[in-house]
Amino acid sequence: MEPYATAEQVWAGGLIFARVGAVMMMLPGIGESYVPPRVRLSLALLLALVLWPLVGGTLPALPPTLGGMAGWIIREVLTGLAIGAILRSFMTALTTAGEIVSVQTTLGFAQTANPLEAQPGSTLSAFLMLLGVTLIFATDTHHLFIAGLLGSYEAIAPAKPLIAGDFAALAVRTLGQSFMLGVQLAAPVLVFALIFNLASGLVARVMPAFQVYFAAAPLSVILGLSIFALSLGVMGTVFIDRYRAAARVFAGGALG
Repeated sequence: MEPYATAEQVWAGGLIFARVGAVMMMLPGIGESYVPPRVRLSLALLLALVLWPLVGGTLPALPPTLGGMAGWIIREVLTGLAIGAILRSFMTALTTAGEIVSVQTTLGFAQTANPLEAQPGSTLSAFLMLLGVTLIFATDTHHLFIAGLLGSYEAIAPAKPLIAGDFAALAVRTLGQSFMLGVQLAAPVLVFALIFNLASGLVARVMPAFQVYFAAAPLSVILGLSIFALSLGVMGTVFIDRYRAAARVFAGGALG
């Protein structure tokens, strides 16, 4: 490698690649199982080369021992995985909203393969997850991921101690916000289900001989999905705004 790059340069590039590659494994859309590993590795290598002139001054010198090198690499991989996991965990808001809507419209039994989670899930959850990933790339929110990688070297510089406590607090706060957002996104269908079930109960009390279930079940599906479709634009707008705000935490180097 000496004719092309010095040992210090190879070390710096490899250290950046360790963090960037770990983040690429977890990001929504890029880190999915259907994306070929070569594509992720190529993108991570390209970003590492781009970030090298910008963050090279914050990297530690080449350790004299193999154990020191392994320790730094493991530290950067763990940092990248933590950043990617936090950014990915906010997507659970769409899963929560989809599951709530499925239960309230009696479609919870409708299962399909979710390509973003590599496991079966409700059809509406899979649809909302795909919608969320599409909105991320359609609104250029993925540009904030690159800015977040650069900002992470200011907030979580390799030469500084690893702030595991701040990572844990941010992860807990992000999961709490994502769950609350999921309930808020499904609020129109929740309100409809509450009113509809109360009305069905009153009809059953007034007319005990009337088969309420056979009349209410189709209406619950049709009206619930209609309200879900009408509120879909607002759901997408609110979600992408909240997600951009969450991504700016890293883009602005404001962690901790």
